[in-house]
Amino acid sequence: MSDPRAFSEIPLPLFVGDEAMETTPLDPGKLPSYIRDHRQRLRARFLEGGAQAMPDYEMLELVLFRAIPRRDVKPLAHKLIETFGDFNGALSATPDQLAALPGVGEAVIAELKIVEAAAHRLSRAKVLRRQVMSSWGALLDYCHTTMAHRETEQFRVFYLDRKNILIADEQQAEGTVDHVPVYPREVVKRALQLNASALILVHNHPSGDPTPSGADIDMTQQIAAAAATMGITLHDHIIIGKSCEISFRSDGYL
Repeated sequence: MSDPRAFSEIPLPLFVGDEAMETTPLDPGKLPSYIRDHRQRLRARFLEGGAQAMPDYEMLELVLFRAIPRRDVKPLAHKLIETFGDFNGALSATPDQLAALPGVGEAVIAELKIVEAAAHRLSRAKVLRRQVMSSWGALLDYCHTTMAHRETEQFRVFYLDRKNILIADEQQAEGTVDHVPVYPREVVKRALQLNASALILVHNHPSGDPTPSGADIDMTQQIAAAAATMGITLHDHIIIGKSCEISFRSDGYL
């Protein structure tokens, strides 16, 4: 497409700037038949086979249908995958990063961020108030969903009760691309406030490599020692990379 506005969103009448509004229903007869039929086929395939039957760009098309109701969204879906790597990368991109692409306006950004927020809430619901050790896979899925594609480091703490049920999931700090400030005293203080008996630490490495640094190891040992003085157990420290993670407990760092 040589036209830089080839993917541009065309506002619906009376609602300039937001194609996602449905107050004025779209007449399917106004859609070119190849677009209408393609959308029907994709929706049918999704309903019959689920997301497993669809590549990332087609999942993005389904999301984009509502934001751009009158255009072929396949080229834009491919462009999002090309730019951000995969479906998760496109959803996790910042509004500014998304807006830099031709054809991405407020309606597209809103739809993508709504889907991202829904994914975070769903994955969080699978672990909150659950016995952590029996839902370890769901906990790791939640960490990857919320942290793997971040461009800055984030430090979170999972607080557990005596039965290892997750009672709180809290972000303690946010840092730069390769550093996040962590204060062991504040971590333990918050555990006491919540009457927590155990902790799991989690942070991400935006570089994609979850290998712990010397600072990561020192900080973990400091928190473990501070928690132990208060009778609180540090179960693990998980570092999230782009496609994998490292467990301090499993890898012998703790």
